Amino acid sequence: MSTSKTKDKYQIAVVPGDGIGKEVMEAAIHVLDALDIDFDYVYGQAGDECLEKTGSALPDETLEIIRNSDACLFGAAGESAADVIVKIRQEMRMFANLRPVKAYPNTNSLSDDIDFMIVRENTEGLYIANEESYTDDGAVAKRIITREAEERIIDYAFKYAKDNNKSKVTGVHKANVLKKSDGLFKDIFYEVAERYPEIATEDYYVDATAMYLITKPESFDIIVTTNLFGDILSDEGAGLVGGLGLIPSANIGEDAALFEPVHGSAPDIAGQGIANPIAMMLSAVMMLRHLGENEAADRFDNAILKVLSDANILTGDLGGSATTMEVAEEVKNNL
Repeated sequence: MSTSKTKDKYQIAVVPGDGIGKEVMEAAIHVLDALDIDFDYVYGQAGDECLEKTGSALPDETLEIIRNSDACLFGAAGESAADVIVKIRQEMRMFANLRPVKAYPNTNSLSDDIDFMIVRENTEGLYIANEESYTDDGAVAKRIITREAEERIIDYAFKYAKDNNKSKVTGVHKANVLKKSDGLFKDIFYEVAERYPEIATEDYYVDATAMYLITKPESFDIIVTTNLFGDILSDEGAGLVGGLGLIPSANIGEDAALFEPVHGSAPDIAGQGIANPIAMMLSAVMMLRHLGENEAADRFDNAILKVLSDANILTGDLGGSATTMEVAEEVKNNL
């Protein structure tokens, strides 16, 4: 996912969004500003509050800011999430959604050895939201699976495994029932696997995968799957390692990249300053690696690990009583 450093200054689109998105974004930027990197932040609006204020959940100006930036940091969207983040992914052709699931100290992880990446196809499947309503009693949603998109995401997963010294890729589908669409996915998975003979392969049905994530999560390295399945499994993965407050993500395309925590806007705790900023910070770490700023990414990542290991300054979801910005300050002090 990372690239070689090519710039001395980066333009970063910052879209805080709704609810705790604003709070965790402030925390992440607080730490980013302590790194020796020249960032030019350009702020954009999106989400429920933007919809109420402007009549659009995702104004054209925000899309243009993202399009013209080296990367985008996104906080969270509320009820308008499908009209915001899904649309950004589609407009920017961000075909790969990366969701790392990793055990950290003092986070009530199911196992200390959990460390895998979910590589999720981002542009088709059920999330194109192509629905037809027939009567009040029923409706139809079309699930689109194409060879082009699935071969692209599967190849991306194998390349990611190779570049990050991962030894196995697991394809996840439901080909026993969805014989044409997921049958195609499975066929393509093994076709692509032939190009990477050094990487072990296996495939599971999505329901079996859901079970194996509980019974043997340490056995996974890279999971590649379709849009809906990847979304569901990544939330299950969050439950394995302490919750959504610890799961970052990246959306990668040919010409654009967006980094966001997996969690939503959490309106029940918004404005209280108690949201866990770790997922947003880890998303910023992913952004740094994408930009080729690996030394800074390591510093940021290690500072987060130190704070979690010490367990003195943690938010309530991890058993502590610290505020969002107290955690940010502690991470900054440990850079």
